[in-house]
Amino acid sequence: ALTRQWLAGDAGDANWLCADPVWVEPDMTGVRLMAYAQMQLSMEEALRFTETLSPVFAQAGVQLEVSTPEHWHLRLSKDTSVPHFSTPEQALGEDLYTHLPAGTEGRRWRVLLNDIQMLLHQHPVNAARRAARKPQVNSVWFWGSGILPAKLHSLFDGVFTEHMLLKALAAHAGLSHLHCSPKNLASASAGWLIDLHGESMTRIECYWWPSLWALMRRQTLVLRFASGERWLHQPWHRLRLWHGGTP
Repeated sequence: ALTRQWLAGDAGDANWLCADPVWVEPDMTGVRLMAYAQMQLSMEEALRFTETLSPVFAQAGVQLEVSTPEHWHLRLSKDTSVPHFSTPEQALGEDLYTHLPAGTEGRRWRVLLNDIQMLLHQHPVNAARRAARKPQVNSVWFWGSGILPAKLHSLFDGVFTEHMLLKALAAHAGLSHLHCSPKNLASASAGWLIDLHGESMTRIECYWWPSLWALMRRQTLVLRFASGERWLHQPWHRLRLWHGGTP
């Protein structure tokens, strides 16, 4: 619901589920999620795909909506029972079937996904994309079901991010959000969140660290890692003396 509101502005009080177009690829051990949100899809291609898929979703009692070419949503009835789905970031590169919902509740969605994959497999748009050496849209990824939450509040003043969900959260909380770039970070002030999740260590070291170091020289910075650790750095810390290789 947050991403639908951010992209289309009409989430209302409906129940929403992301159904983003993705590329999956079989290998010796299963089927892996290879790409999403970077599919180079045009709106014309997206509409041709969804024209084929909409009747299948309608038979399942849900309505397919194209929010952007690479972000699709399902409008569900409020009483629709939706199992837990992994986010695409969690499943990227992994076996598709280890992230599908299990049990009786998940069976409906597994069957629906199988029907979708069969329709997309020989879709003429995919034939043209193969010829152009572009990733095929041969599945969708269900994730993020829910109803738009009440007004959000945050201790942050703004956020630098490229992540769609974080942009949606910031917008719903009334926060400013800016493109995350070294140039923008150079003007960052206290109270702003800098989102670098998903960046590799090499990219952080080579691309982001000079800007972060410049910030650390003039203001307090708290680094929060996905593993749970936090590191508080204050400008005067750079003046500390180190003895014998240990603090």
